Amino acid sequence: MSLMDLTKKYESPLFVYDTAVIKKQYERLMGAFNDIPVKLHYACKALTNIEVLKYIRSLGAGLDAVSIEEVALGIRAGYNPSDIFFTPNSVGIEELEEAAHKGVSVNIDNLDVLELFAQKFPNKSVCIRINPHIMAGGNLKISVGHIDSKFGISIHQLPHVLKLVESWNIKVEGIHMHTGSDILDAEVFLNAIEILLNAAKSFKDLKYIDFGSGFKVPYKKGDIETNIEHLGQLISDRMKAFYKEYGRTVDVVFEPGKFLVSESGVLLSKVNTVKITPSTLFAGMDTGFNHLIRPMFYGSYHHIENISNPSGNPRIYNVVGYLCETDTFAVNRRINEIRVGDVLCFHNAGAYCFSMASNYNSRLKPAEVMIHEGKDYLIRRRESFEDLIKLQKNTGLFD
Repeated sequence: MSLMDLTKKYESPLFVYDTAVIKKQYERLMGAFNDIPVKLHYACKALTNIEVLKYIRSLGAGLDAVSIEEVALGIRAGYNPSDIFFTPNSVGIEELEEAAHKGVSVNIDNLDVLELFAQKFPNKSVCIRINPHIMAGGNLKISVGHIDSKFGISIHQLPHVLKLVESWNIKVEGIHMHTGSDILDAEVFLNAIEILLNAAKSFKDLKYIDFGSGFKVPYKKGDIETNIEHLGQLISDRMKAFYKEYGRTVDVVFEPGKFLVSESGVLLSKVNTVKITPSTLFAGMDTGFNHLIRPMFYGSYHHIENISNPSGNPRIYNVVGYLCETDTFAVNRRINEIRVGDVLCFHNAGAYCFSMASNYNSRLKPAEVMIHEGKDYLIRRRESFEDLIKLQKNTGLFD
């Protein structure tokens, strides 16, 4: 599809997702493992559009949800509740109760909550999230398995977990970990797996072991990424040995989010201004961190391409947004000459972009388009001013 044509048809800014890329990533991950039962549960916090959820369900994936609203989205998208894992953090017991009543699998990462949940639902099987105390991930903000993380029950508290399981006769159907995002070192991931497998031996009735995800995708040409095929072979070999130790097979579960959808998406944005200061050449866009916050929040890199002027002479730009904040997408970035009205394409915009969007500065959220089998489909219309204010109430006090 011509991205320029899509910009003319749907205007900008615009998110576009290609289902062919999602399918390729799904099949690549499923094909990385040899002779072990593997299931993928899409970590939908990465991108929650219902049409995307439906498509990923059609590929055969389950769902990993972190809020009761994501659970509801999954059910609305046609997922069987039994194919949804609910893996929240720091939520009230009421949210866990609602999830249990909906019939989804509940993943618990707090000792107090585990005991309370067992009292309220004595016949409900649970999954237990373990913190392996492994430092992994691209930076501290996306590393969630270290000792100071709020996520998971410390591996050192396993004896306490076992006491609760015995005292309340808790049915533990799975154990889970997630060490972080943008993992490159296979050995670090395998070390965490080893810790989880050792813990798994204490639970005799497991149906699955969930290793989370965090696999790194490339963000620019020549960028490093997780070698999924190599890691898959190592995990397959280790699991076969574990099955002999455990006495039977259990499902191996992964929860890819970014890995499935990051490369499928782009953000198309029009250039509002080109501004020269004594030291810097700025390209000012019709978007900001209200649509794409990852560079500002995580320091993430997004390749930026001028699709309006592909043969222009490269110049060095700071690419910035239209918010009344320092919303800088790129500093000293080499891009083909940018003119007012040009369209820039931000790559790797499929994960944690629209799902983290806001109405800051009272700006409106953009439209979303899906490309499927060569055709474009509008899967979210552009917000209007009426959408922005529809939940606000006029009290009449100051009329």
